[in-house]
Amino acid sequence: MDKQNISHIGIAVADLEKAIKIYSLITGDNKPEIFEVYDQKVKVAIFSSDGFPGGKIELLTPTSDDSPIAKFLSKKGEGLHHICIYVDDINQKLEELINFGAELIDKKPRKGAEGHLIAFIHPNSTGNVLIELEQRTTE
Repeated sequence: MDKQNISHIGIAVADLEKAIKIYSLITGDNKPEIFEVYDQKVKVAIFSSDGFPGGKIELLTPTSDDSPIAKFLSKKGEGLHHICIYVDDINQKLEELINFGAELIDKKPRKGAEGHLIAFIHPNSTGNVLIELEQRTTE
């Protein structure tokens, strides 16, 4: 059985409500799930992959001026923020990356917007692309 490798694409936006309107039109998902990730000072809207297999779309907007997304928006503007890849064992994958010498933002997993374990790899190690790892769940 083939496993889907991409969990989602993260897109930083300044105006979440405006972005939800256009992505609802694009995806056909008029009711994205909305979460607030308090420790990251971010609010996210997640569009389901039902209508477009291959991953979800996650819109991110800051809830505070010192949010990592606020810093991203001020430096780079709106746009692609990260790509999230499923892994079967996030702790093992982080250990492999550490042994490889990759620069990690998170050396230990933490809970993401949907409550799944996540960790970020620094763009310096991945061709200037922020990569998020997400523990695959068995649903």
